[in-house]
Amino acid sequence: METNNQKLIQEARTLAENYYKDGKYLCSEAILAAINKVLECGLPDNYISLVSGFPVGMGGSGCSCGALTGAQAAIGLVHGRKKAGGSNAKIMKLSQQLHDEFKKKYKSACCRVLIKDYKFGSKEHKERCTNVTADTCEMAMRIILENQGILSRILNVKKK
Repeated sequence: METNNQKLIQEARTLAENYYKDGKYLCSEAILAAINKVLECGLPDNYISLVSGFPVGMGGSGCSCGALTGAQAAIGLVHGRKKAGGSNAKIMKLSQQLHDEFKKKYKSACCRVLIKDYKFGSKEHKERCTNVTADTCEMAMRIILENQGILSRILNVKKK
């Protein structure tokens, strides 16, 4: 039997994958939207604009992967500092963990490196980025759920 964590992770992964594949959102947006929905974070409808400039390596520059930066935003949503002057040690550790895990899997955090073998806009490019989006959402969800007692709160909300 799948654990509740695994179910939540799979739900977010599938949602992010479908958001991207169906063209509803790009990579960073798909991940933040999926995690916001699955974890019921309650961001207002216009929150997606916060990460709309991240895709294709920060607005098309090819630098940091949009999936990675969107996942960083999602982790920050849950674990980031909530007030000025508060500690940011936890989010810094978790952000580095995501970065290192991503880089271990993909060998680079740079969009132009990750898609260098694909013609931009091609079916293969879209498949590659769909997979990276889904994988990265899964990484972020696992980090989020492993590092806070958020699971019991989520499950209690979903039971009501």
